[in-house]
Amino acid sequence: MNDAAPETHDDAVERVLRSADARAGVSRFGGSDASSIQRAGLAGHDDDGFDGEQYDREARAALRRVGGLSTELEDVTEVEYRQLRLENVVLIGVYPQGSLEDAENSLRELAALAETAGARVLDGVLQRRPHPDPSTYLGRGKTEELRHVVAALGADTVVADTELAPSQRRALEDAVKVKVIDRTAVILDIFSQHAKSREGKAQVELAQLEYLLPRLRGWGESMSRQAGGQVGGAGAGMGSRGPGETKIELDRRRIHTRMAKLRRQIVGMKPARDAKRANRKRNAVPSVAIAGYTNAGKSSLLNRITGAGVLVENALFATLDATVRRNTTADGRVYTIADTVGFVRNLPHQLVEAFRSTLEEVGDADLIVHVVDAAHPDPAQQIATVRDVIGEVGARDIPELVVFNKADLVTPEDRLVLQGLEPNAVFASARTGEGVAEVLAAIGRMLPDPAVEVDLLVPYERGDIVSALHETGRVLSTEYLEDGTRIRALASPEQAAQLEEFRVAALA
Repeated sequence: MNDAAPETHDDAVERVLRSADARAGVSRFGGSDASSIQRAGLAGHDDDGFDGEQYDREARAALRRVGGLSTELEDVTEVEYRQLRLENVVLIGVYPQGSLEDAENSLRELAALAETAGARVLDGVLQRRPHPDPSTYLGRGKTEELRHVVAALGADTVVADTELAPSQRRALEDAVKVKVIDRTAVILDIFSQHAKSREGKAQVELAQLEYLLPRLRGWGESMSRQAGGQVGGAGAGMGSRGPGETKIELDRRRIHTRMAKLRRQIVGMKPARDAKRANRKRNAVPSVAIAGYTNAGKSSLLNRITGAGVLVENALFATLDATVRRNTTADGRVYTIADTVGFVRNLPHQLVEAFRSTLEEVGDADLIVHVVDAAHPDPAQQIATVRDVIGEVGARDIPELVVFNKADLVTPEDRLVLQGLEPNAVFASARTGEGVAEVLAAIGRMLPDPAVEVDLLVPYERGDIVSALHETGRVLSTEYLEDGTRIRALASPEQAAQLEEFRVAALA
């Protein structure tokens, strides 16, 4: 008779993990897990008989665990605050030789995306191979190991750190027996939760439908073709004749119809945006667009500069709708400053297309304030990603001011490295206010000056003209004479044409 204590659920999970890891040679990163796995791999070998090269080969071929990804909540009230059922997810990724650090940073970013979407990350694994497997992404053997990991951890979703082909997702889902989604689906889910305006919701729905269309899937009788014409056999006949259209074809047709309607709605909203933008241009109001990586602190910086009161949240893609506010330079010139949607590496193409209307604020700006998270482990990658998207919307030639935000979180040594990346950048902290004055001064310097010099004599009863020149132009000198105010200023060509009757030369 065995008097041993019965095995608990935790013991069973640990036993399955140990056996799976021992078979797969899974390499863990961080904490005591790495040493325990190594001890398990070395069990049964004494020091003289261990072949280190053999172990290295096994480690190179194995899935690699990325530590520090767990987002398990400590306080249940956070779940109530989110009002979401948290999914338990395992992250997977593939990386070629020599790019492990970049792959781990990308997987940590995917963990932050999954947490923002309302998931709890249980684990993350990486496989080194030149290219993802065309059928199952990880390959047959590693897919079987992943199935054991998912079963042992009790995960209900697997998230891939790239956009999966429809066939890859189906094959992987069939193999691991749980739902499989990719990075694009997570980003679309976040956008769906955060869209507030009518236009933003339409843009998100259009992007979701474009993503869903090639990924429709169905099973069984519900997908079978309705009979057409004369039908024989049991279970067919009257009532079974129809258009001969499967349910999946019907779904595709309905999606195409809905997408066409959404495109018409978005096009219909364009005149209102164009009218506002044309009004600003007619009044010669320069525009500044705040662009940057998601969660870099763009909205916080806008609030610090203008007191805009925009939602600020430590979450990815908290801002989807452009917010435009008015501000004034130190010498009195008025300009607009717009907060825009954040960017992320591997931003899905359909999102760039769907949010092209929002990104028009960047394309039509006179100056782009490029906000970078100074405390991020890979700021160079962030800068490159943002500039790629800026290029896609045709804004590559617009002057750019780089601002390293969250400067209160970096060391002097880190500042030197960042200064090497962007020598003309400004360091600031939206939280403490450090460097905000320098950002405003740089905006004032880099905003384009009006191009036409005017010399006017304005009657005293037309003070509105003097005020407008102070707001939208650059006043060079003011002199108060008997007949009115003599003012020399730089103005836009449109404004100069409107003030032609007050020119001193014309009066003479």
